[in-house]
Amino acid sequence: MKRAYNPTQLDTKRLITMPFDGEWQALMGQPERAGSWLIWGNSGNGKTSFALQLAGYLTRFGRVAYNSLEEGISESLKRNVRINGLVGVKRLLLLDKEPMDELVERLRRPKAPNIIIIDSLQYCGMNYREYKQLRDEFRSRLFVFVSHADGKEPAGRTARSVRYDANVKIYIEGYRAYAVSRYGGGEPYIIWQSGAEKVTPTIP
Repeated sequence: MKRAYNPTQLDTKRLITMPFDGEWQALMGQPERAGSWLIWGNSGNGKTSFALQLAGYLTRFGRVAYNSLEEGISESLKRNVRINGLVGVKRLLLLDKEPMDELVERLRRPKAPNIIIIDSLQYCGMNYREYKQLRDEFRSRLFVFVSHADGKEPAGRTARSVRYDANVKIYIEGYRAYAVSRYGGGEPYIIWQSGAEKVTPTIP
């Protein structure tokens, strides 16, 4: 049986949080470095750029693995890494379409990444039960899932279930990111200023 906490014990329990600042804090507050987040949006709205910008920022708080299951190590990923200013960023590991069973083995090793970005949830092939097993085995890690969209909703049953479970939910549209976070925030994040100026957002 797991330990139960009274309110005072919970209040004094040390949890690893990430002291976000600036536009990142405005977007999602100061989140815990554990649990799961979901990013979703339609193609051509800046989803990959946002995920890479986020990956770069998260290296301030831990070792980050970005598992590019869709693109892999490719010219397009190389270009996105360069455009988003990630060349030379330390503590960022780019994985080349690493299957989920191999990723799990990587995470079981000493000094494994603290933060794992999986692009995309559809390409990793997990169902919701497998997602919960992954989350529960690595409770001290943060998993960030990138998902396709069906209109304004995450695409597929698994992605929709993950959205309800996720601590931070981030919708991408018109080169802007909109977050619903358990840690605060709520202000839009501009992914690409020139692109955002050309698109009228449908979210107020």
